[in-house]
Amino acid sequence: MKLLEGKVALITGGSRGIGAAIVQRFAEMGADVAFTYMSSEARANDIVSQLEAAGSKAKAYRSDASSYTDAEALIKAVLEDYGRIDVLINNAGITRDTLMLRMNEEQWDQVINTNLKSVFNLTKHVLRSMLKNRGGSIINISSVVGVFGNAGQANYAASKAGIFGFTKSIAKEVGSRNIRCNAIAPGFIETDMTEELDDKTKEAFLAGIPMKRLGQGKEVADACVYLASDLSSYVSGQTLSVCGALNC
Repeated sequence: MKLLEGKVALITGGSRGIGAAIVQRFAEMGADVAFTYMSSEARANDIVSQLEAAGSKAKAYRSDASSYTDAEALIKAVLEDYGRIDVLINNAGITRDTLMLRMNEEQWDQVINTNLKSVFNLTKHVLRSMLKNRGGSIINISSVVGVFGNAGQANYAASKAGIFGFTKSIAKEVGSRNIRCNAIAPGFIETDMTEELDDKTKEAFLAGIPMKRLGQGKEVADACVYLASDLSSYVSGQTLSVCGALNC
């Protein structure tokens, strides 16, 4: 039996990067997957087609995770289509990097709303269903930047640090109902964004990573599989770093 067989998982920001890797891996592990996208409709449809061709159930939803009303409508739609949500992965995120002296209010608000408020939005609206089912796993994708900060990313670091406190609080609130809430803090992961970096910047990243390589989206996805599966049935309120020892 596959580790996630019989489970329904909802992944926000699932059309590219780490999110797409999670969607793919969850389908491989037997989950029925629902995922969101904002602008990458063609890419999202391609993912659905590939998964369906492989025998998996998958559906993409256009939804803005930073919108409270969008999140409410999304949860309602997924419940109508799938009947339940066993796993929620809050992965939607953006960057608007610049030094604090240059950062404007819009750049701050955009990052906080997409990266942190979205976690509240989706968790708020999924909890009623999970409470009714007396079980569930909520996984919040944070970042090692939320642990040690980074120049030019005060907005991003603040949003990702906030996820840690939120995760611990939710774990305490709903643990008695067999609902677990954990966070994952990826380090430098190879994605579309890192592919655009020049060699000098990549070398600077690698110099600070004890394992001397960038992580792969699949490695973050495998950590999500663990936290979504029954293998982690007594793990809640924790942060799992996937960072090649960068955050030791």
